[in-house]
Amino acid sequence: MQDLIAKAATLLEALPYIQKFSGETFVVKYGGSFMDSPDPAVRNGVARDIVFLEAVEINPVVVHGGGKAITRAMEQAGLAANFIQGQRVTDEATVKIVDGVLSREINPEIVKTIESLGGKARGFSGADIFKCRKLLLDDKEKPGAKIDIGFVGEVTEVNTEPLRQCIWHGITPVISPVALGDDGKIYNCNADVAAAQVAIALKAKRLVFMSDVPGLMRDFKDPATLITHLQISEVPALKAAGIVDKGMIPKVDSAVAAIKSGVEKVSLVDGRVPHSVLVEIFTDAGVGTEVVL
Repeated sequence: MQDLIAKAATLLEALPYIQKFSGETFVVKYGGSFMDSPDPAVRNGVARDIVFLEAVEINPVVVHGGGKAITRAMEQAGLAANFIQGQRVTDEATVKIVDGVLSREINPEIVKTIESLGGKARGFSGADIFKCRKLLLDDKEKPGAKIDIGFVGEVTEVNTEPLRQCIWHGITPVISPVALGDDGKIYNCNADVAAAQVAIALKAKRLVFMSDVPGLMRDFKDPATLITHLQISEVPALKAAGIVDKGMIPKVDSAVAAIKSGVEKVSLVDGRVPHSVLVEIFTDAGVGTEVVL
């Protein structure tokens, strides 16, 4: 009986959030090592959370990553993975692998998983959703100079019409993070950046970044140093201190851009934690790092 009472209490705690967010759009960046877990409960946990959101009439939109699968495919092709400022260096051979892995392997698998759990989903290649310009990074060692990292794009436009059609019909769009450049070629895009641009374009209420770390930590080796609440005004100092570094750079920069454009809150959560999306959205405590204005 106590277990049943505890379950009822959990539902009652979630009720105000369900009422508050009904009809709102939530963008979820789906990525991290949990996607490769041999345990189906871990591997499919986020998909179950997506189906729950659908059931309570919250509109989830998924932008997925797949970095580890891309790296494995590159290694099998004899290519070495290289990253600069959290961005994958992408030559012509690599971008073909990126597009194949993301749009034709991972994307349909996520759609299939959501549907197998009772949800509705439709997959999109990002090339049908995103337009981009070539991304050039600032060279930190040579002020004013730029670094060319190949076929890596910066999203400039989001085609929201097919996404809104899905939302209207209660279907979760699942989007791979590639984009079409002005030259008609496919570009690799950082999934965190792409997810933020989708959230901005759809005027989403929330943006949730899934990864394989607890959130933003002052010491990345010590989960006890987790920053649970982060105001965007604190970000420059954290960057200067090297706390926001490597793969956290695009995450935090995207979070700041989303908040400045009207997204209410951005959350950085650990996809390895069971039902971390639901815990973040529907409980008072939340989980991970919340980024706010």
